[in-house]
Amino acid sequence: MVNEEQARSVLRALKYKERGNSFFKSGDYKAAEISYTKAIYHDPKNHLLLTNRAMVLLRLCLYDRVIDDAKLAISLFPQNMKAYFLLAQAQLAKLSYEDALFSAQKAREYCLDEMYAGKKGANSIEPITELVLKCKKKDWESKEREREISQIKLLREVQCGLEERRDKKKANLKATGNENEAEVQEVEKEYQELTEEFRRIWGLGTGEKKREVPDWCIDSITFTVMLDPVVTKTGQSYDRASILEHLKRSETDPLTREPLHPEDLRPNLTLRDACQDFLKENGWAVDW
Repeated sequence: MVNEEQARSVLRALKYKERGNSFFKSGDYKAAEISYTKAIYHDPKNHLLLTNRAMVLLRLCLYDRVIDDAKLAISLFPQNMKAYFLLAQAQLAKLSYEDALFSAQKAREYCLDEMYAGKKGANSIEPITELVLKCKKKDWESKEREREISQIKLLREVQCGLEERRDKKKANLKATGNENEAEVQEVEKEYQELTEEFRRIWGLGTGEKKREVPDWCIDSITFTVMLDPVVTKTGQSYDRASILEHLKRSETDPLTREPLHPEDLRPNLTLRDACQDFLKENGWAVDW
């Protein structure tokens, strides 16, 4: 009797799922969400239904609910690539850049696993790769803003320290009766010189320009700056180490899915020189 009731619940869930799919295709996302919710009611442990509802909720910009559904779907099926993909987009919209990057990287990891197993992952690799890169850039920019705020605070603290030193010297001159114009000007001159020297050294240490990594030097597999770029027959460049590691598992181009073998790779000398020049001038990019 229990098994029969469970079977009926699954059939009801399937009916509502199909109805939800139909509404989704027609662009009626609110109706699709209602149908998927009814399907989940009848089959609450079905991670695919939760993933479908998360997809609709993302279209409705209900990001908190997307996160809840995606996390629940992942708890039911930890290798749920699509749930991680939706979760990353919702976290990105909520400005949770570090969490979004982690989720996007997990989505890509499981997408590659599907590709290596000959499943449908190849259809998703490009948008997931783009999302990983977007999340990484947003996470970097967020950390850069925090770093800049911290530097400004430190700069102000040093500035205040120099001002206190100047004021104490002027107060000592006044206390000893030596507060003549020449002495005061000498103290002010010393303060100005120290301030200018500190700002000069500070500028050399922190760099005046915004710290950004251009897209052309980023490896599409590891999302780090390429050290030894090689180019494929189709013109796509990868870091030699990362593409050779990929080819051990699947002799196909990670993005185009065309057949690719180690002997097909050629050094991209122009790009290598450009990457080396960039790293020489921007040593911080090694940790990007």
